[in-house]
Amino acid sequence: MSLTAIAAVLGGLIVLIWSADRFVLGAASLARRFGMSPLLIGMLIVGFGTSAPEMIVSAIASWQGNPGIALGNAYGSNIVNIGLILGVTALISPITVHSAVVRRELPVLIAVTLLTIALLWDLHLTRLDAGVLLAVFAGLVVWSIRQSRTEAADALATEVAAGTSAEPMPARTAALWTALGLVLLIASSRALVWGAVEIAEGLGVSDLIIGLTIVAVGTSLPELASSIAAIRRNEHDIALGNIVGSNLFNTLAVVGIAGMIGPIAVPPEVLSRDLAVMTALTIALVVVCFGFRGGVGRIDRIKGAALLVSFVAYTTWLVTSAAG
Repeated sequence: MSLTAIAAVLGGLIVLIWSADRFVLGAASLARRFGMSPLLIGMLIVGFGTSAPEMIVSAIASWQGNPGIALGNAYGSNIVNIGLILGVTALISPITVHSAVVRRELPVLIAVTLLTIALLWDLHLTRLDAGVLLAVFAGLVVWSIRQSRTEAADALATEVAAGTSAEPMPARTAALWTALGLVLLIASSRALVWGAVEIAEGLGVSDLIIGLTIVAVGTSLPELASSIAAIRRNEHDIALGNIVGSNLFNTLAVVGIAGMIGPIAVPPEVLSRDLAVMTALTIALVVVCFGFRGGVGRIDRIKGAALLVSFVAYTTWLVTSAAG
């Protein structure tokens, strides 16, 4: 394992996080200038835009013949989002869910997760499987657009409107940040993937383990930053909506794009370990957020601590299996 590989990973992550923030900021500003509703910006631009690092990293990994990083990055990021990010965010301040749109997306996330398990049950992600995932993603985008037209007064829309109207950005500046952010996302992702592969070979572990740990945590840092910033502004629905939207994007679009680039042989442990943990955390998230007794859902500090402990236990499992 060379110092160059470590520098490529660290430098790639730093540029990746910064460029993702610039990309989302510029894209959200452009979307607002073109008349996109605050709710649609919150559901698509902000929620899905923070998953741009996962999408580009997994696409490049698949293109370069490292499917372990492609899958590990996507599913590992989902686990990081729920276990680490929501856990830390809830410890800072309990998260209360008011948005009807976010509550409706949670059962959809479970359904999408179960669909993924069904498609990968034969341990192969074919281009047909990837096409199914991308078709479902396209359907969700259409559904989001329709929802934004009928529920303009949703709590998520109110929070996004307050955030995006506070600092208007000139159109030329927004376009520059969007384009520059995208270019740097691609460049830093290539450096990150190269460094991750070198580290995996140097440590003698699979690229899947590296994808599930170093790469997944690194590409999820934009979600961590945006969720903590949102909860500090008392924007609870944005904090949770970012995570739900990101996990939908990772499961459908990120894996779908990677599978369309090239069919992927799925290691058995992805089903028995990683997807099992991802499904359990997703179900737990719905249970604590849904508000079954007629009230609003809430992730208090105790539940946040439980999510964080679950993430630590899973990571320990990964490290132990890699060492073995």
